[in-house]
Amino acid sequence: MATKEYLMNFSHLVAALQADSPPGSPGAELHSFSKEGGFSSVSVDSRKVEEGGLFVALSGEATDGHLYIEAALKAGAAGVIAQVPKLEKHGVLKMCEKAGASVIAVQDSLFALQEAARVYLQKFPRLLKIGITGSAGKTTTKEIAAAIIGLEKNTVMSAGNLNSETGLPLSIFTVRNEHEAGVFELAMNHKGEMEALARILRPNIALITNIGRAHIGLLGSQDAIAFEKKCIFSYLSDKDIALIPNDDGYRDFLARDTAGIVRFYGAESFAEYEGVKSLGLFGSEVGWAGQTMRFSLPGRHSLANMFAAAAIAKEAGISAEAIKQGVESVRPMFGRTEVFTGRATVIRDCYNASPESVGKALDFADNLEWPGRRIYIMADMLELGGQSKEAHAELGRRLLESKAGDIFLFGKETAFAAQVLEEAGRGFFYTGDFDELYRQVSAALENSSPQRELVLLKGSRGCALERLSGILTGEGGGNLPGAHNGA
Repeated sequence: MATKEYLMNFSHLVAALQADSPPGSPGAELHSFSKEGGFSSVSVDSRKVEEGGLFVALSGEATDGHLYIEAALKAGAAGVIAQVPKLEKHGVLKMCEKAGASVIAVQDSLFALQEAARVYLQKFPRLLKIGITGSAGKTTTKEIAAAIIGLEKNTVMSAGNLNSETGLPLSIFTVRNEHEAGVFELAMNHKGEMEALARILRPNIALITNIGRAHIGLLGSQDAIAFEKKCIFSYLSDKDIALIPNDDGYRDFLARDTAGIVRFYGAESFAEYEGVKSLGLFGSEVGWAGQTMRFSLPGRHSLANMFAAAAIAKEAGISAEAIKQGVESVRPMFGRTEVFTGRATVIRDCYNASPESVGKALDFADNLEWPGRRIYIMADMLELGGQSKEAHAELGRRLLESKAGDIFLFGKETAFAAQVLEEAGRGFFYTGDFDELYRQVSAALENSSPQRELVLLKGSRGCALERLSGILTGEGGGNLPGAHNGA
């Protein structure tokens, strides 16, 4: 009878956790009640537990995973990672013994999850590990890079936005023996998180897209953001590659005292690059190695992401032809400069927002050749902390200079932009009530057509501006040729 294949054995994981525990810590202890010697999947959500999986009970501010251990066991978990202080309170050992599931008792279940992923990744010494971070564009860069590299190497990438201190470990557990390259997104919003992620992944190629002000409210300053992002380079060997944007204001800081081989990237860093022609809402045509490649994502910021992905691909040994083919296969993702038509032509860029990404979105919408009216619907930029007032006032000043015909502001923080517009005598509509925003936008679009109105939706994910999609598309709205209908 063939031996069952696990991602890891419980005993192997416990030994690794004991070896890596801080001095003086009791480490990890295995309570073996399971007929299974290991686990075949990992989850931190009891609703996603698979038969034979490992459930990691995390303690957070909003909820406590230990409350869902029973549900995980009913779903077929073969093992549970739980915190020692909560074993007795939640009756964990009795529940697991009854269910025939093993318990790994630890002091810190998040640390245990991260260490489990780090140790698991050591099983694949031939895997080319690629890490991508930055204040904006990292998800798009990841998707483009994986599309390119996947043409010549068996590639795994982090799914969706699994990029955090819990998301990255879960992504790593999708690596299998057949994979030759792994493309992973690394995000952080507090001090020390990037160093922890880099310690788990230990990338062979690490890229920073840019240094902006996203999450500045949690880190305090843009300098602090740059310092944290730079930590992606913390575990590079002398042969590993650090890729840094050539035009970023923090370029020299990021390169200084960085281990590995430092390379700067940008359009002009490619011998293959032969110029670009903007196609407006339809993307760009890029001259590449004697050919023309069509890139469907519009805007200069999207081109920057494309060049970042191409820089990664070149370091991975991917051919110029595969870069062209991969770039041409890319389509817009939800909320990231999607373009669709209906009652109006809509640019939906509301997955996230920072002062830098808002500026780029406004530049893009302003610079389009458009014969009709421009309607800019702007929502809050979140997680800016003490800098939120000035950042939103800056938004107001930028809107004054824009080509917007109508301006709609939504959310508590955009009140600071509204104040700037009001003092300048500029017309606008402001509300913190989404239903009122919906009514006012709907009224503004009466008797509209895709040829007359261009609508920009831009705001942080928490504002969920995509809820306006229904009134913007209307009944029977069609796609722009080559564009994506995100409705």
